[in-house]
Amino acid sequence: MARIERIISQCFVLMVWLSKTNYAVAQTEGIFKKVNWLKDLDTSQLNYGVAVSDVDNDGSLEWIVAGFNGPNFVLKYDATNKRLTNLAGDPRFSAISDGSGQAIGVCACDIDGDGREEIYFLNTNNAYAGRADYGDSLFKWRNGNYVNLYTDPANSRMEAKSFAGRSVACIDRLGTGKYSIVIATYSRGGVGNFALVEMDESHPSNDVSTGNIVLKNVASVAKIDRGTGGRGLVVGPILGNNGRSDIFFGNEGNPWMGNPGDNFLFKNLGNGSFEDIAEQAEIQDKYNNARGISMADFNRDGLLDIAYGNWEGEHKLYMQYKTPNGMRKFRNVATTQYSVPTKIRTVIAADFDNNGDTDIFMNNICSHRDPNDREPNKLFTVTPNQFNNSSNPDIQKMDIGQAKEPRGFGTGAAIADMDGDGLLDLLVSHGESQTQPLKVYRVNRQMSRNEAGRYNWVRVFPRTKYGAPARGARVKLTTRGGRMYTSVIDGGSGYLCQMEPVAHFGLGQDKPSQLEVQYPDGTTVTAALRKSDKNKVHFVDYPNSQ
Repeated sequence: MARIERIISQCFVLMVWLSKTNYAVAQTEGIFKKVNWLKDLDTSQLNYGVAVSDVDNDGSLEWIVAGFNGPNFVLKYDATNKRLTNLAGDPRFSAISDGSGQAIGVCACDIDGDGREEIYFLNTNNAYAGRADYGDSLFKWRNGNYVNLYTDPANSRMEAKSFAGRSVACIDRLGTGKYSIVIATYSRGGVGNFALVEMDESHPSNDVSTGNIVLKNVASVAKIDRGTGGRGLVVGPILGNNGRSDIFFGNEGNPWMGNPGDNFLFKNLGNGSFEDIAEQAEIQDKYNNARGISMADFNRDGLLDIAYGNWEGEHKLYMQYKTPNGMRKFRNVATTQYSVPTKIRTVIAADFDNNGDTDIFMNNICSHRDPNDREPNKLFTVTPNQFNNSSNPDIQKMDIGQAKEPRGFGTGAAIADMDGDGLLDLLVSHGESQTQPLKVYRVNRQMSRNEAGRYNWVRVFPRTKYGAPARGARVKLTTRGGRMYTSVIDGGSGYLCQMEPVAHFGLGQDKPSQLEVQYPDGTTVTAALRKSDKNKVHFVDYPNSQ
């Protein structure tokens, strides 16, 4: 008996050693592994922005890719064959392809309250600034297929669709559950100011029941019609103003075109208009050229922070804090290693390995003129100070794995849990100067666990009163261990991009306790969560929306 017990004990020790060894090996492999989900598709063209939406309205999400010298893609995950298919090949969705558009930016949201998201593409036709030739596209599901609302006679002459845009996002500026499209434009000599496109509900020809939607540009009414070198933007209740969505614009200076480079932080005043408080908030960051922007609560203090990259300038990680008199301000806590200048494009903040800390993915683009140029993508993890959340967090560079792409021409990226395994998948687009195919990466599964087992997660999908994704809603999750996580349903971020409309929380070994969703009109929904609610997707409907 003693011999048997000794053998069992030795086997147990061996199993533990093997587990730790496999975990250590996984750590050396890096966090991302390339998957061949695109094996049946030719995506080798110049591609730019990526968004995530339920295009075919079947309850699952698709990646939407802005094609520049070719068609746009709508990529749907086929779980049976473990591959992505292009929905745009279906006649019902083929209009979205729009091969002549030369698209760079894309976002999706419900502008008319029919419960289904419309899709906005920024089309440039080589217009760097001022006006574009071709004009943007806004696709709506109508009479069994998608149509471009800008081709309707009521909308064909809208000036805003012809501005040279850079990034585009969705905002529920009035808290009605119906969204506006905010466009960061690149003006020239004051021509082509920022735009804010929404449905004109007072127009006599507007008819939601038939899908004949009349559009208007309300940027001047909202007081955001500024002219500068607009680049990236992010939308959400940045300043915690009763859930109202604010807008942060990261801008680029260009004196030859009359564009100052100061960033804008537009505070939602609650009446449909905004006020720029970037100077008071100390987040103007003059003399830099912003690109990708992402928003997260990096130190888990309940305040939303902003991370963004500057083109060949120092990258910034702005932590929000309150002054003794209640003012909201930002301080840059970027370390020397983090702030190293790169040719940066997309910035994404998310917990990729589900360990409970937020990671920052930096997508860079190398030079096509120099075949020896290397500009690898980077990944950092941000860990709050365990003794004081208001102090500077710890920022460490991670092994990015196969998503490093040292010779990549990165132009955009977006995240979503496409295969439903509780880990975020990453699609990276490439182009601008040289064609490269799209690439998809999954998190190395061994990175999402430690010796005690796989890390827990919770995903939250809030819906508007109309049943559409509640972009801009703030989601808070409290754990049984006392941690508080805050996330915002993405209306547009990264650079030219938009992430999935889901709040994804990695919990490590912790378990959920309390959930709170605050909608852009201030309405709040709370729910107690059980231990068994971990590793699940939770749908939250707007109160009395059924």
